[in-house]
Amino acid sequence: MNNINHIAFIMDGNGRWGKKKGKSRNFGHLKGVKIIEKLVKYSIKLQIPILTFYTFSTENWKRPRKEIKFLFKLIKDYFDKEINNLVKNGIKINILGNLKPLPKKIRQCLLRSMSKTKESKKIIVNLAINYGSRNEILNANKIILKKKMRITLKNFKKSLYTQNMPEPDLLIRTGGENRLSNFLLWQLAYSEIFFEKKLWPSFNEKDYNKIIKKFKKIKRNFGSI
Repeated sequence: MNNINHIAFIMDGNGRWGKKKGKSRNFGHLKGVKIIEKLVKYSIKLQIPILTFYTFSTENWKRPRKEIKFLFKLIKDYFDKEINNLVKNGIKINILGNLKPLPKKIRQCLLRSMSKTKESKKIIVNLAINYGSRNEILNANKIILKKKMRITLKNFKKSLYTQNMPEPDLLIRTGGENRLSNFLLWQLAYSEIFFEKKLWPSFNEKDYNKIIKKFKKIKRNFGSI
């Protein structure tokens, strides 16, 4: 039976879910946050040590300005309200991505959240914000060249945003699309990938547990027989 150290999520379908409910795309984003909360709590119960959520991609800047502004406000409001509960529940927040282009208040909020939760031990929650895997790979190469390190797999891996974290054992993408969308392209090399038709706000603990059970039964060869 396969152990699980790291699960990654592409949370697709918030906007479509909101529209289907006769409301706004932003209504879907609000519901999507609740799903993250539920899955983090359930993962702590299952003793899964690392989760990574694709929160805001480098391509998401193409969305309407109002929606982008709402997403950033949603992130800031959540951390301002919940940071003490995150610490209390042993949740360590880590950000993957380039924070420099983000609005100053958002950047400061994320850095503060990482600092306040850095001693938490129950689970690491990575939020990929202003993240693009191609940019991450380019950035890793720049770090290696700047530091004049030897080009090795070890040096490359520790130059990625994920650094020495274990790579995801599985990726779950909701929303019915079957692609990686520039997410963790290096890290997902040997991950099992599950595409779920449900939109993210409809995804629940039962769906999650069903996928985990399927994963645990998979024979993983990693190139051997």
